[in-house]
Amino acid sequence: MTKILLDTDIGTDVDDAVCLAYLLSQPDCELLGITTVTGEAGRRASLASVLCLAAGKEIPIYPGAEIPLKVPQRQPRAQQAAALPRWPHETRFPQGEAVRFLRDAIHANPGEVILLTVGPLTNVGRLFQEHPEVPGLLKGLVIMGGMFNENSPEKGRIEWNTSGDPHATEIVYRARVALHRSLGLDVTQRVVLSDQQVRETFTAPLLRPVLDFAEIWFAEFYPAITFHDPLAAAVIFDESICAFERGEVTIDMGEQMGKTIWHPDGPEAPHEVALSVDPERFFEHFFGVFR
Repeated sequence: MTKILLDTDIGTDVDDAVCLAYLLSQPDCELLGITTVTGEAGRRASLASVLCLAAGKEIPIYPGAEIPLKVPQRQPRAQQAAALPRWPHETRFPQGEAVRFLRDAIHANPGEVILLTVGPLTNVGRLFQEHPEVPGLLKGLVIMGGMFNENSPEKGRIEWNTSGDPHATEIVYRARVALHRSLGLDVTQRVVLSDQQVRETFTAPLLRPVLDFAEIWFAEFYPAITFHDPLAAAVIFDESICAFERGEVTIDMGEQMGKTIWHPDGPEAPHEVALSVDPERFFEHFFGVFR
């Protein structure tokens, strides 16, 4: 069993909910806990609890930071919270304890925990800043964030998660972790289902509340799901879905604040990034956990 801590901004882009449903269904995942980040962190925690209750699992959930370290918040609302009245959910959570919870869980399982972060990096940046020993205690850090292939159609884009709190992002990429892995837009944008494909394939019981959340996403934002976050989760359990390269990631803190800059290097470089993905293999793996 692989021990996972999930840090998520569930409630805006629906791929976070898809990711959590995957982790709750993945038989090789021991989900130690969930922390939420960005605006309305408590409502985001309630959305996470919908899926945990639907899966019949008691998972600790901690609302985390709502405000970035130094820049204004660009994601103040959890739009999918509109679905909460339709699903059983929790409303009371420990307050102000997300960083402590992450620290304690990692200390209790040295060398065993993979921290999966699929939202802006405020919680993780605070964790690494306040507890500098923690990166060295992790088995791995997997980030959905950034953009690394300058020849891709996404060239020039500044990805949402890394730019949502650029100062936290810089802290996180300076940290030394045994496995420091990133999946950026240039790869995740290749795993997409249209709204109609989602309605046809999200038939498993645990995907029903996710589909309800997705209808809000489709109506307010975009008529498809890009599986950014589920892809980051899936490669923890099947690395063959993506091809990775070692190098170093630095963060632009100037005019393009939060932009990731990729420097390919040798096997001793501190970071890994995904440079390609097999979409067919991903979807086969993803839907396979719900059978």
